[in-house]
Amino acid sequence: MEQYGRREKEEIFTKAVRAGKRTYFFDVKVTRNGDKYLTVTERKRKVNQLSGQFYYEKHKIFLYKEDFDKFTAGLLAALNFIKTGRLTEEESKIFDNIDDFELRDHLNDQDVEDNF
Repeated sequence: MEQYGRREKEEIFTKAVRAGKRTYFFDVKVTRNGDKYLTVTERKRKVNQLSGQFYYEKHKIFLYKEDFDKFTAGLLAALNFIKTGRLTEEESKIFDNIDDFELRDHLNDQDVEDNF
């Protein structure tokens, strides 16, 4: 299917998870080259304060198979930290590979987000 001059990616699997005001969509898609990747979309229903109309705010991330292991390790470490308040030595090693500039940029982004 063509959409705005680009070939739309083929979706081969989808799973929706409702969580309160949010819905998460896990979609597996295939590129023209046959590579599979995952999109995770967070959709949140909101109300326009002026018009009273409902609309959906969406955020999306793309995960490619070469990143699955690192992403999964990072996610599990973060979830473990939330549950236990600490990281294991093995989990700490995951974050040792993050470039200092990248981490500083991320922390600065967090400060900006926290002010909104």
